[in-house]
Amino acid sequence: MDKPGRMIYYQQQNIPMKTESVMIQCEMAAASKSRLARYSDLIIGRRGFWPLLKYELIVLLCSRVPGLLGLWLRAKLYPCLLGKCGRNVVFGANIVLRHPHKIEIGDNVIIDDNCLLDAKGRDNTGIHIGSGVFLGRNSILSCKNGDIVLGERVNIGFNCEVFSGSRVLLGADTLVAAYCYFIGGDHNPQDVDASVTQQDTCSRGIEVGDKCWFGAGVKVLDGITVGSNTIVGAGAVLTRPIPAYAIAVGVPARVVRDRRVVRDQRVVRDQRDQKP
Repeated sequence: MDKPGRMIYYQQQNIPMKTESVMIQCEMAAASKSRLARYSDLIIGRRGFWPLLKYELIVLLCSRVPGLLGLWLRAKLYPCLLGKCGRNVVFGANIVLRHPHKIEIGDNVIIDDNCLLDAKGRDNTGIHIGSGVFLGRNSILSCKNGDIVLGERVNIGFNCEVFSGSRVLLGADTLVAAYCYFIGGDHNPQDVDASVTQQDTCSRGIEVGDKCWFGAGVKVLDGITVGSNTIVGAGAVLTRPIPAYAIAVGVPARVVRDRRVVRDQRVVRDQRDQKP
């Protein structure tokens, strides 16, 4: 369904155009669209026989192949689907790629088993993964017409999700423990009598500086910025910006210490201890 067609349909159904998740549902349910077109729009991101054939053959040949043979096949064939792929990239088993032509991967990247890389969107750039990144098992990078950027040497643990409705950036050398969720989008449920799915959505994005550390189970809400060299304690929920060099804990998260003060105190103490 093209944009004018979507607009007419949503007006008839009284659904706001910006409700991205509802747009996807409606487009998939449109009677005028064939099953093949629905599949191409949802998974491949391109229409046409050749993109479909290439995607299906590569996934069939190597997606679930175990062991060394599977790693070798995926290393050779998956780059054919991607927008860009560097050297020495390791693809685990059962990785799902959606709209793969909008996924760019640098050198020496490891993507563990059962990960989902979904660059879905009509006019977004997609997913950019810098060199040296590790993406843990069962983790998800999910775009809904947004972009995700992982800086160089970002390390994401297992069962994490990074969701973007606009732009989510994790700076270089950032460490993310298991079960973290970066929520780069939100809903605007202004009408208390209407379903949330039929109301407007918004996304201000998330920006995380370099060299940050997020403990297990951290949730970062939409619109949050986190300064560089910050540590966020396990289970914290970030509802407000966090400055650089902070240590933040709790629900909602609050800054309890400045790492530079601790460092400076240690330096003074060491200097005092070294005096004769």
